[in-house]
Amino acid sequence: MFGIPGKQAVSMTPTAATQIAKLMGRDGHQGLRIGVKKGGCAGMEYTMEYVTEVDPHDEVVEQDGARVMIAPMAQMFLFGTEIDYQTSLLESGFVFNNPNVTEACGCGESIKFANM
Repeated sequence: MFGIPGKQAVSMTPTAATQIAKLMGRDGHQGLRIGVKKGGCAGMEYTMEYVTEVDPHDEVVEQDGARVMIAPMAQMFLFGTEIDYQTSLLESGFVFNNPNVTEACGCGESIKFANM
């Protein structure tokens, strides 16, 4: 929808692709759908959910056996984002390196985009 020919909407680090592929192997999931919704102290927050059926309106990104679907309303907010998966002593999870974010709250869960 908001793509540039020859360029994927989002990219995944090898660590993120491995983790997503592992999650896809559970219960026959087709991938993970990522999106954004209103909420959090900065105004918006990321969403992730398992997908059992691909929506024809989703942007589909496949890399190294991993599949991510981008919800139509989130495509303009996520274009150019790199998805990473990080592990530390206390926590592990997906991290979105999004060039479209202008502000984030201290915990990193809530984000703000320009003109929102």
